[in-house]
Amino acid sequence: MSVIQPPQRPLQQFFRSGPMPCPYLPGRVERKLFTRLIGPFATEVNSTLSRAGFRRSHDIVYRPVCPNCQACVPVRVPVAEFVPTRSQRRVLKLNEGVTLAERPAYATSEQYRLFALYQNSRHGDSDMARMAMGDFAAMVDEGRADTNLLEARDERGQLVGCMLTDRLSDGYSAVYSFYDAAQDRRSLGTFMILGLIERARLAGMPYVYLGYWIAHSRKMAYKAKFHPLECLGEDGWRPAKIAPDIDGSIRDGE
Repeated sequence: MSVIQPPQRPLQQFFRSGPMPCPYLPGRVERKLFTRLIGPFATEVNSTLSRAGFRRSHDIVYRPVCPNCQACVPVRVPVAEFVPTRSQRRVLKLNEGVTLAERPAYATSEQYRLFALYQNSRHGDSDMARMAMGDFAAMVDEGRADTNLLEARDERGQLVGCMLTDRLSDGYSAVYSFYDAAQDRRSLGTFMILGLIERARLAGMPYVYLGYWIAHSRKMAYKAKFHPLECLGEDGWRPAKIAPDIDGSIRDGE
């Protein structure tokens, strides 16, 4: 009687990128440690590396290994301990008529139109602002690892926000989000993160991973609004000592 052996997980190959200008801190150099996210073990690899502070983009999972700089701090929200702030409760109130629905990770022209408007409004000088529909579809389709799209629609059914998410073994990862930047008052980026935290809570998942927080980077400041927050350091994941803005206001980031 023969026994069929389970497939063996191949060795994961890692690479280091060449030096590039840092997109967040002027005058600094960025380098990344990265690997490809492919094959039947993609979801498992993504979960393991996310716990180790890596971040996914397309089919690449990376972590900064910048010379003489440790400004990028991996952060996550411990779902069971999270309590919305007063300003976050106002965001929920402002968006009472907005519905959130999880969709398969397939790019649509409707999503791309919103993405293009968002990039032109918020990041007009970036490479992402020059992405065509095919580039956008690649961002959504490549490197899937239990990946979905969280769509936000207003009272008229209009798409006003979208978040690409990965389901990990211990929670969700907010990979990338975009929204109707003309509706700043509604703080749709914050609203979608709050929705993802609630989804994790209902699913019994302990964490929502928000990627990297960088001190003195306005683009990353919104992550400090989610309390409590944990950060990854030399001693593992620990409560973050990151203070929100004094006024407690919320400004959506990327």
